[in-house]
Amino acid sequence: MDPIGTSCFSLNIEENARAILEEKKQDEKFQEIIVSCRSLSRYEGKKTKTLVPQLVAASLAALYHLVVGISLAYSAILLPQLREDKDFNLTKDEESWIASIIVLTVPIGAPIGGILMDMIGRLNTVKLAAIPGIIGWTLIATAHNLPMMLLGRVFNGFASALGTGPAIVYLTEIARADMRGSLISLAPAYTSFGMVLVYAKGWVMNWRTVAWLSNIYTIVPCILIMFIPESPAWLVSKGRTEAALESLNWINKYQPQPENRAESLAELQLAALQKEHQKKMESEALNGTGIVNRIKDFMKPTGYKPLIILVGLFFFQQFAGIYITLFYSVELFKEVGSTMNPYLASVLLGTLRCLMSMVNTYMLRTFRRRPLIMTSGVGMAICMCVSALFTKWIKEKETDQTWIPVAALAMYVVTSMIGLLNIPWTMTAELFPIEIRGMAHSLSNAFAYLLMFVAIQTYYGMKDFFEGLVGMQLFYAAVSVSGSFYVLLVLPETHKKKLKEIEEYFIHNTFYLCQNKKVSNTTKKTRAKNVPKMTKLTTKDIVRNVKDVNTSQSEKLLPR
Repeated sequence: MDPIGTSCFSLNIEENARAILEEKKQDEKFQEIIVSCRSLSRYEGKKTKTLVPQLVAASLAALYHLVVGISLAYSAILLPQLREDKDFNLTKDEESWIASIIVLTVPIGAPIGGILMDMIGRLNTVKLAAIPGIIGWTLIATAHNLPMMLLGRVFNGFASALGTGPAIVYLTEIARADMRGSLISLAPAYTSFGMVLVYAKGWVMNWRTVAWLSNIYTIVPCILIMFIPESPAWLVSKGRTEAALESLNWINKYQPQPENRAESLAELQLAALQKEHQKKMESEALNGTGIVNRIKDFMKPTGYKPLIILVGLFFFQQFAGIYITLFYSVELFKEVGSTMNPYLASVLLGTLRCLMSMVNTYMLRTFRRRPLIMTSGVGMAICMCVSALFTKWIKEKETDQTWIPVAALAMYVVTSMIGLLNIPWTMTAELFPIEIRGMAHSLSNAFAYLLMFVAIQTYYGMKDFFEGLVGMQLFYAAVSVSGSFYVLLVLPETHKKKLKEIEEYFIHNTFYLCQNKKVSNTTKKTRAKNVPKMTKLTTKDIVRNVKDVNTSQSEKLLPR
């Protein structure tokens, strides 16, 4: 029997109505407390102190991204120094392999990392990543031939793939819902800072010394994460209830006791996590988790359409030169004709990336995706054209403004961080339905890294084809503009869109400019008709309803 029906037999109707309202408020507060099991709570404790455990855990878990940034940018300082090393006599093709092979290992290492983090835990997988990391840096530091160097880069790439995924998953599972975006942004900030470090060290140190020192940045994060608890969600999935409660107690150490509840916030969250895990197990038992079902889901418009769109978007991202400025930055600054120290210019470039990664958190939360990417593409094209023009004039001795190409490339990095660099990576989690999101995320990332490998590997060959850096820069400008037109034509908007709305879009549409808006409007109207209007009930309204129900119940009890 519902509460109102039960209260019909109460002598004091108004008192019971107030009790109903109070119980409803408590239920709403409880729902707010456990609104998101995977990202823990959005509880009302607003003091900064309540966030300290989460900030500490997130800062230490994401720290491994520091060595990831060092690994990615290492080729920028390595290749110029290898040309002067007597042990190496490398061709352009061999140099491109040293730069690019690290990203070729990511599509292999990332799925292995996904399996391991579900088997042994998020933090244990990050610790495990230190083993190939140390092997890789040691091989590089002691390398006297190309095979040793390439093998070291392979181990570094595998370690990066192994350690980054579990760290991001850990952040999403321990972060409060309203803090999730800010805490996840720590990872790219650490990566950018790692790039700044390697550029600065390459300025004053030999490449072997930099490699030996990189072992420190590999080991220290693995030691520090021993002082933070494992993900409660993973512990619950393994049936380790007591350990999960200890983890939740640590994370909620400074949270106040929920009002009118005997249980602590950690206990409430544990119950919610257990309930969510149980639902997941029941869903898997009912629907199955086989590869055949996943393939069938990919054959639907909600599967193959976003995958094709994302692969195209990653193509424009990679061939717009974004990662070329990362892997070949020192060499690039030498070739544009600037008199500025190329290592100093690279440090400035890395610092800009680091600052913009922080600004980007606000931009993604505030602005729509499509305008950001289109603005980014046009801005990148303008900056590359300016750089190409002044590079040409400097080489022809028509100008002595050697600082302008450096400034143009710096602005190119800033405009890339507005949209085309980062948004495609975030959209892999937005465009796909939940049933295939994990597999689709891995698959789209694999395509992205394969395209990155091709772009980096073919850098020297394409530069020869375009007869020098000027032609190459104009090519990057053309790709950047083309990327903006591509987004205008096919990419749907996801900012503040519900996942259900995104799925419905792909069922009825392929091109954004030619979308069937009538279908979308009809869907919205139908949904609006089916959703009852919410009205704010006062105590008098509830009392009136109670009296009506009481009258109805009395009529049913009368003899006929």
